[in-house]
Amino acid sequence: MEPLIFQRLRTEAPNPRQQEFFRCEARYVAYGGARGGGKSWAMRRKMVLLAMRTPCLRLLLLRRSLQELRENHLLPLQSELAGYAVYRKEERSFLFPNGSRLTLGYCDADGDLLQYQGAEYDVIGFEEATHFKEEWITFISTSLRTTKVHFRPRIYFTCNPGGVGHAYIKRLFVDRCYRPEERAEDYAFIPARVYDNKVLMEADPDYVRRLEALPEHKRRAHLHGDWNVYEGQVFEELRNDPAHYGDRCYTHVIDPFEPPAHWRMYRSFDFGYAKPFSVGWWAKDGDGRLYRVLELYGCASGHANVGVRWTPEEIFREIARLEREHPYLRGRRITGVADPAIWDASRGEAIAETAERCGVYFERGDNRRIAGWMQLHNRLVFDRNGIPMLYVFRTCREFLRTIPGLQYSRTQPEDVDSDLEDHIADETRYLCMLVPMLPEKEKSPQTVRVFDPLSADSGTYVTRRQERR
Repeated sequence: MEPLIFQRLRTEAPNPRQQEFFRCEARYVAYGGARGGGKSWAMRRKMVLLAMRTPCLRLLLLRRSLQELRENHLLPLQSELAGYAVYRKEERSFLFPNGSRLTLGYCDADGDLLQYQGAEYDVIGFEEATHFKEEWITFISTSLRTTKVHFRPRIYFTCNPGGVGHAYIKRLFVDRCYRPEERAEDYAFIPARVYDNKVLMEADPDYVRRLEALPEHKRRAHLHGDWNVYEGQVFEELRNDPAHYGDRCYTHVIDPFEPPAHWRMYRSFDFGYAKPFSVGWWAKDGDGRLYRVLELYGCASGHANVGVRWTPEEIFREIARLEREHPYLRGRRITGVADPAIWDASRGEAIAETAERCGVYFERGDNRRIAGWMQLHNRLVFDRNGIPMLYVFRTCREFLRTIPGLQYSRTQPEDVDSDLEDHIADETRYLCMLVPMLPEKEKSPQTVRVFDPLSADSGTYVTRRQERR
């Protein structure tokens, strides 16, 4: 009798996108983008086919939580592989007749990483990869290695827009923006939407209608797989439209230019050592509009949210050098603003004192978080002509990398999740609070004297109140 797995494989027909995923030979392959594209089935089937094809293969399939792992993969695999692969509960793994082993894992906190330290896998699969932090993905990926001569180790990702790993996955597979140690040819992205999943559309046509009925920004993310918007995104109004870098309409990102000499200049600062520090230089025009013209971001190369461990003196010396030499900054009077925490001298010289020794001066920033975020939101609003009150030069790459990926806190719904890479956002809100957008004053009536031919004293002037225009 044929094993049940072979009988089922012959009756399952992968759709064209899933077939493309199965055939792809890139070292890193991402599949998905929108909901309902058949990602879980494709990932599970790919891992099983690899295990059956290559003897003694070591495979790891991950979900964020143990409950998700059980519902999406463990129970289906126990049913599909019954009578063929042996499930070992204590190891949470399936042992195939040819010696291959498929292990099911999860990572829901930093402490869960320890179970993968020192492990070795030929294949790793991250299911719903955007739910994993970038540092978790990069750490677990160090377990990818093989001694097999004729097998190339690889990592598979399934994903939707949104989640703590959104910016990382988007950078690699959608924006294709690579660091020096990364090779573009190693990465492949296979987009999939619910319309590609004919089985789901026939079985549950209401699911498609529910996606089509979502509000615009959610519909763009969940139905069309638009990586520029997603549920939980804090600054979903931020627009980066290269077609309008020149005319500056309906975009917050623009081409660089040298700020006029009469514009005021500002410097915003958020200190970090183990985490990144961030410095932003801003110009303010006559209408109070802010332009982020330059930035200095202390993030370790190739490691998200990891600081370069510069001392305060090293940071401020570099700031002073840039303000002496950079054409946007030299010769300018610059007003600085920073987190009030840098004035803390309880453990020695305050960071603000170190800055002053280096000739860099700051005012104490207003550290109210919710009010600061609202000031930033207010500046991102477009007026009737498509002009916002805050622009960012396209050369400020770290701002454009980190700000769109920020999400709301699970415990403080109006606040940004501070576990994410929020250092640029923090120094930006310090500046927004320093030069706030004030609400328009109520138009008060003014007293005027007008000629009233119908007054009791015909031909005299009377006093009336008139609304200001």
